[in-house]
Amino acid sequence: MSLGYVLANAGRTAAALRAVTAALPQLTGADAGRARMQRGVVLHYRGRYDEAVRDYSLAVDIAQREGDRLLEARARNNRGLLNAHRGARGRDDDLARSAAIFEGLGLDLAAADARWNLGIAAGQRGDTVGALRCFAEVEREYRRLAVPRPALLLDRFELLLSVPLLDEAVEVAAVAVRELNRRGMASDLAEALLARARAALLAGDLDTATGTAAQARARFRRQGRRTWAAFARHVELRAEFRRGTRSAALLTALVRTAGQLDATGWPGPALTTRIDAGRLAAALGRTDRAADLLDAAARARRWGTAPGRAQGWYALALSHRLAGDDRAAARALRRGLAVLDSHRASLGATELRAHSGAYGQELAAEGLDIAVRSGAPARVLAWAERWRASAVRTRAALPPADPDLFAALTELRLVSSLLEDTLLAGRPAHALRGRQARLEQHIRDLSRRVPGGGAVASPPGVSTLAGRLGPRVLVELVAHGERLRAVLVRDGRATLHDLGPLAEAANRARLLRFGLRRLVTTGDSAGVRAGVAHAAAALDRQLFDPLRRHLGDRPLVVVPIGALHAVPWSGLPSCAGRPVTVAPSATAWLVADRRDAPDGPPVLAAGPRLPAAQTEVRQLAGVLPGARVFTGADATAGALTAALDGAALAHIAAHGTFRADNPLFSRLELADGPLLAYELERLPRPPGCVVLSACDSGLSGVRPGDEVMGFTAVLLARGARCLVATVLPVPAEPTTALMLDLHRRMRQGARPARALADAQAAFVATGDGAGLATAAAFVCFGAG
Repeated sequence: MSLGYVLANAGRTAAALRAVTAALPQLTGADAGRARMQRGVVLHYRGRYDEAVRDYSLAVDIAQREGDRLLEARARNNRGLLNAHRGARGRDDDLARSAAIFEGLGLDLAAADARWNLGIAAGQRGDTVGALRCFAEVEREYRRLAVPRPALLLDRFELLLSVPLLDEAVEVAAVAVRELNRRGMASDLAEALLARARAALLAGDLDTATGTAAQARARFRRQGRRTWAAFARHVELRAEFRRGTRSAALLTALVRTAGQLDATGWPGPALTTRIDAGRLAAALGRTDRAADLLDAAARARRWGTAPGRAQGWYALALSHRLAGDDRAAARALRRGLAVLDSHRASLGATELRAHSGAYGQELAAEGLDIAVRSGAPARVLAWAERWRASAVRTRAALPPADPDLFAALTELRLVSSLLEDTLLAGRPAHALRGRQARLEQHIRDLSRRVPGGGAVASPPGVSTLAGRLGPRVLVELVAHGERLRAVLVRDGRATLHDLGPLAEAANRARLLRFGLRRLVTTGDSAGVRAGVAHAAAALDRQLFDPLRRHLGDRPLVVVPIGALHAVPWSGLPSCAGRPVTVAPSATAWLVADRRDAPDGPPVLAAGPRLPAAQTEVRQLAGVLPGARVFTGADATAGALTAALDGAALAHIAAHGTFRADNPLFSRLELADGPLLAYELERLPRPPGCVVLSACDSGLSGVRPGDEVMGFTAVLLARGARCLVATVLPVPAEPTTALMLDLHRRMRQGARPARALADAQAAFVATGDGAGLATAAAFVCFGAG
């Protein structure tokens, strides 16, 4: 029996099964129960799940008859975990009873393992927040017990991939491969290689996906784990399909693998493989075969997790399109996106809501294609809005007070300040960097445990938007395949326009940003200024020439696509001097425009190591009488966030840093360290208008679905009406003059977008190249 355990752990499952089976006839009583449980483990490894559950159940029965509480706890834990992975009933009851028995026996580590498995069960049924909370609690117990559990990295990977938090999943998979290889855990190492391949597939790294999946499949086959080998084969085949291979041989392989996955308890991979097979069959002209495959996949819309049900609706929509019924296809796609909206509303953390948009990507693209082909602008707008920036149009519930999170944020502020001082002094900072990374991970884990509760706002129709736009013109940009399109709403009418290749617009935007950054960082020159003018004119022609006769001199509300979120709009000739408001979606703009602003006193704050900021705030205090002013040692994160609650207006002049790896760690430097975007999520009533006079403070990380993450997303989702911030670095002294003019104009009654446009035009007229870049860097987000 012991030999069977060792062989199974080494991946030699066929030999392990022979050894344990040979032991069974010679054992009686509790020993027979232990052998049954051990054989269940080996069968579990080999993917013979029904037989494994049967042996686990026999072990439970023997343990209860013999009064062996330890055996009962172990067998229940294994049965509960297997049932959790299979989506069967009774998983939580087994796991909870197992944890209780282990705890009663004083076996703290085994109890922790069983509670960890409760987190796996929560994740399998789609309760992401519950799983995160469970994992975080058990990880604290593992740290207390000081016992490493490298194989549990694979469970964390599964949960990260289910959100999907793809960058973290890639990192966790790499760590798991390294650790399990170092420890010689052959069976778990094969699963870690498969995890790495799955993450690479989702990240679009097809070469890594194919190569690593092949390694995993070879290991699984040597270990006699045919069901796991089929899972690895699924990754290889999907990578081949995404490369563009369209052959009868690939179709045959996809269909065969989908059947194997279904037969051995992998419904999720079976579903995606079958959908790919249906799409491939349609591309090969085998319509009847495609319809059969897609109809089979469509059954998943009735059960399982939200992403799985949404995929089922997607399969049904593809089947309807194959039959020429686009109207029925659109209905199915709407049902699928509604499932995902409900799932998103259950997530409290901005980060989780933003990343969850990945699941709607295929559905929204299909619906948008139907709408564009119909030529109906209103339908195109409706489909663009159904998926776009859903996290921002979900008014987030205020997270509950969490002393652990508060303590972690406070400690991170201290560590960040020490790190800054250490680097400036030229001293080694390795230990502080490690501490900072661990604190950031802890803060992410704590923030993700927040339950949801906010409803997703429904996309408005053209008439609703028109009623609020008045004389303004809405321009919503839409990516349709490789083309960039725009839906324009003016005076109650919507029109659809083709703006040319998407890649050209994205490249021109990059060139414009590059030129403006050079004006600020390397100084003014005729050559650089000419390059900026050329890039601005080229992007302007592509975006606005097809729309020009509809625009006149009216104010604009621009809803960009992800690749154009960082465009410095006032630097384009058609936008110079014109009020331009940028919004993540038309729905988000409408919600913000309808909000009543709070009426608390203005708040002005200046960060350290920036003399111009102190000057800027002192001068603004003369423009805004009655303002609460925070400078020097008084400009702390705690004092400022307390003052921001309910303020009508806030202006913060400070060093700013945008974190592309995790935009919610973007920061504004204050006297006691950085103020993070994470902390602004906890404002009960954010200011009506926020002005951030700080480098890159208006940049956002963009996730699938044009979900934005950063100061903009957090403040708009929490309830701010507008944010004036920068999408480029800005020099300190010229910025002060621009900000003073902006606030004087707003004080005189101009709305933020109009005040900013007029202040920018006046500033450019008197400035040099750096002045041009400074003015262009500021953008009005939200409801200007």
